[in-house]
Amino acid sequence: MKLEPPSSVSMRNAASANSNTRHANVALLGIAEAVAPVEVASRSFDERLSDTLKKLSLPRGLLERVAGVSAKRNWEHPTDYIEGAASAGREALAQAGIPADRIGLLINASVSREALEPSVAVAVHDSIGLGSAAMNFDITNACLGFVNGVTVAASMIDAGQIDYALIVAGEDMSRVQEATVARLNRNGISREEYLNEFATLTLGSGAAAAVLGRADLHPEGHRIHGGISRAATWNHELCVGDYEGMFTDTRGLLSNGMQLISEAWDEAHENEWDWRHMDHYVPHQVSNVHVDALTSAIGIDATRIAKTYPELGNVGPASVPITLARRAPQMKPGDRILCLGVGSGLNTAMVEITW
Repeated sequence: MKLEPPSSVSMRNAASANSNTRHANVALLGIAEAVAPVEVASRSFDERLSDTLKKLSLPRGLLERVAGVSAKRNWEHPTDYIEGAASAGREALAQAGIPADRIGLLINASVSREALEPSVAVAVHDSIGLGSAAMNFDITNACLGFVNGVTVAASMIDAGQIDYALIVAGEDMSRVQEATVARLNRNGISREEYLNEFATLTLGSGAAAAVLGRADLHPEGHRIHGGISRAATWNHELCVGDYEGMFTDTRGLLSNGMQLISEAWDEAHENEWDWRHMDHYVPHQVSNVHVDALTSAIGIDATRIAKTYPELGNVGPASVPITLARRAPQMKPGDRILCLGVGSGLNTAMVEITW
């Protein structure tokens, strides 16, 4: 479905209300992943959905052949994502060499949560043992939460309010997977209904964390330069999900998401960002289809795109930091990295880092 902005708002005029942020004194000091221990092969869903696939005359292997997702991972217990986020946080602090009591801000960027309140951040704060002076809260913005968290934390460091920030995201997708399998096996399901929920089966679980600090105190750090964001919120009904399921207009989401990325990309270059020849592109991880569409939309070198979705699936807002953490061993001093993604809603954000 092709959606258009309200007649009173043009994409160009709307851009003035979005951010073009440049950071002066911020570095990435540590980036770490906590791996969910249970591997779930994509072919296992073919077995569990075999009767439905037969009734709807759908082939097996769609997750691997179309999405490119051969497996994903889950925690042993659904709520383990909280300790996963804390574990990644401790590892990122150890990498950075920053004691927990030096952290002035903790942001949890996950979509997974057990209750409306309190925040997930408080449980992670307590598990890591951060000091009582460390501000903590959640930023929830679909798959863009982590990138948004980097921008907020970096802005606070530039403002001199804090010296160090810890950003975490832990995701559990096992519950939505189980609910989706049950619904796809129900009597009377149509082919269209099946395909509208197909994307849910690409979701996986995991956790990651990053430590940000003042660049003048850490010349060894990786400079965070800033980036750009853009919104097209008239698309907010294209992808709606909770633990009971995720319902997606896949064509509409892809088409409108790529349009949003393209316009943000053009705006970035009008504002003197030059991202055409980065050494590494670290996008939010979804599928082969999305990577191909991204490559086409903004004309980047596909060989420079870091990928983790084949073995992890879509880990929501944890996807970008997990992929960055896994790609980091291949990065050399001076390499330029662009982290980017689109989140349901729709929003897009892009952040540049120099290694």
